[in-house]
Amino acid sequence: MKELVVISGKGGTGKTSIVASLASLLYNKMIADCDVDAADLHLVLQPQILEKHEFWSGKTAFINKDKCLECGQCLELCRFAAINENFVVDKVSCEGCGVCVYFCPAKAINFKENLAGHWYISQTPYGTMVHAKLGIAEENSGKLVALVKNQVKKLALEEKKEFILVDGPPGIGCPVIASISGANLVLAVTEPTISGIHDLERVVALTKHFKINTAVCINKADINPEVTKKILLECREEGLEVLGIIPYDNAVTKAQVEGVNVVEFSPTSPAVKEIKTMAEKIKTFLKTEEKTL
Repeated sequence: MKELVVISGKGGTGKTSIVASLASLLYNKMIADCDVDAADLHLVLQPQILEKHEFWSGKTAFINKDKCLECGQCLELCRFAAINENFVVDKVSCEGCGVCVYFCPAKAINFKENLAGHWYISQTPYGTMVHAKLGIAEENSGKLVALVKNQVKKLALEEKKEFILVDGPPGIGCPVIASISGANLVLAVTEPTISGIHDLERVVALTKHFKINTAVCINKADINPEVTKKILLECREEGLEVLGIIPYDNAVTKAQVEGVNVVEFSPTSPAVKEIKTMAEKIKTFLKTEEKTL
């Protein structure tokens, strides 16, 4: 079983559109949406939810008014101004540091665990998908990403799938690190802009640090041919294989409006032709790569 994780240095590069297309081109697989802070793969794959589970994580202070002396010590100690003059905790502002709980002379403050979001096992036209949604203003998305990945791996092993296809989050933070853990190949999607080059460099530095095989996909490559050339040159210097050079294609936008992936919407469009070529390269790479999960 081999795992492909698709990430990007920033949002808006077309990462999820690429994943949705690969979902219809890679067979015998499981799908995971690990972009839990802004999950949107379900908008294209239209999953039918089979199981819904709660995700509990993090703690918020709660003041028991029956015990509270209203001495004001918690107001003075809270660095996040999460307690108001009525001695009520603002759940959004509370960081769960525990200072108020520890120093309350009346022991009137306790921690309550948060319902931070939900995770799902769903069926799509392209196979089983494990995905999640983090609650508004909730944290610990890295922990939720790890949960999603553990669940999809468990299901993939049980059903003897050949591939796991993961839509990872953008950036280089904790959720990204959790999503690329254990991957056989990371596909970094970028675009031919100055910020695209910068963000690609950051992503590659991250995957190199964790010694994970990395390849590149340049999306909307023809909108700025000169910058595309710069990206190709940098990839050559860094020893990175460019598996896809996808042209700008209005069919992709039209497919998004219709809520389907572009491979199904316009199978002969210029972008789809390149995505199909990239999918074959990915399959070849994964089948010849020695590292296993």
